[in-house]
Amino acid sequence: MYFKAILLLPVLFGLGGCLGSDTERGVAGAAGGAVISGATGGSPVTGAVIGGAAGYFCRDLNVPGCRNE
Repeated sequence: MYFKAILLLPVLFGLGGCLGSDTERGVAGAAGGAVISGATGGSPVTGAVIGGAAGYFCRDLNVPGCRNE
């Protein structure tokens, strides 16, 4: 189960750099969080909330490569 999540991480990080606004990153983070959480046996809703928050606030937390265009 965790192997699937590990395989998806590079894809999600790669797509995160292509998104130009906080909202776009939040939606992508929510989708990615739900998929990864569901694949690992967790709650997709919880994964979506955590992933969405991480995507939306990554610029505020000064994550490298996470800036608005």
